[in-house]
Amino acid sequence: MSRKIKWGVIGAGGIARRKTIPGLLQAKNSSLVAVMDLAKIDEIAAQFDVKRAYTNEADMLADPEVEAVYIASPVHCHLKQIKMAAAAKKHILCEKPLALNLRETRAAVEACRRHKVFLQEGYMMKFHGAHQSIKELIDAGRLGRIVYMRAQLSCWYPRMKGAWRQDPKLGGGGALIDMATHLYDLLAYFAGPVKQITALADTLVQDYKSDDASTTLLEFQSGAHGTVDCFYCIPDEASRTRLEIYGSQGAVLTEGTIGQSQAGKVEGIFGLGDAGYDAAQKKDVTRNFQDIPFPSVNPYTAECEYFAQCILNGKPPKINDGRNALVIAALVEQAYRKR
Repeated sequence: MSRKIKWGVIGAGGIARRKTIPGLLQAKNSSLVAVMDLAKIDEIAAQFDVKRAYTNEADMLADPEVEAVYIASPVHCHLKQIKMAAAAKKHILCEKPLALNLRETRAAVEACRRHKVFLQEGYMMKFHGAHQSIKELIDAGRLGRIVYMRAQLSCWYPRMKGAWRQDPKLGGGGALIDMATHLYDLLAYFAGPVKQITALADTLVQDYKSDDASTTLLEFQSGAHGTVDCFYCIPDEASRTRLEIYGSQGAVLTEGTIGQSQAGKVEGIFGLGDAGYDAAQKKDVTRNFQDIPFPSVNPYTAECEYFAQCILNGKPPKINDGRNALVIAALVEQAYRKR
């Protein structure tokens, strides 16, 4: 039997309990040996049949069985917990955003470098089967030169007691840092590094200090343009979470691939861009988009499996590593600058 990396989870409620732990349990090269949270920890441990249940980080990190940790606590806890885990020689997969701001992100990355542990940030959307297939189409030149991309992710997130994302001192911000960064990361995966960024970030509807509305304009080093719209104040049923990628020879459009699922619909049109100019500008042309199949991949399983394999191979991750975390944190700082 091949060896498996033994994981502990810090902050085992929330997204960890709903998505990442179930995904981790499906990873072929991973096993869950410990969970830690401040509340309902015995219930969580029983749910996932885990024998080691902790209520503080220090006790978990002292556990010699734990080789890697997944951190899914509130963002304001990340830096402290990353430093503790790195000092304990545990490899770290940490939820996004990695820290409250660029200064803290630098400190987190430096702690992992100093203690020689691997670090990966939890931008799991790159692992979605549809996005992997789209990346292959782009790299194969099927779209020609990428000229414009748009990505959308919104939800209804009303005021709730104890919701740390609604206080920028605890979460670093709101819709922009929490959701738009997923899409900065994804679009850069498709088109390469971002050259410049500007954004609107406001609180329009909800009764809290964090931004509930964000619209971002991006320019990539390739020259491609992009927009990202992310809101905490649009009802879930009203948003189709669309991804649109337009090139000089075609386009790819998706619905439902952005988010926490592994489903969605993808269609594309290719082989264009060699026609003459239509002086009449008739817009009722036939558009022969075709459905594009993609593998069904649980992105949470895939990100855990990828990180565990990096540990087993003794090679640091190339996807969502510390350098990428610094890039995203710098983009966030620039995007919020005009707020």
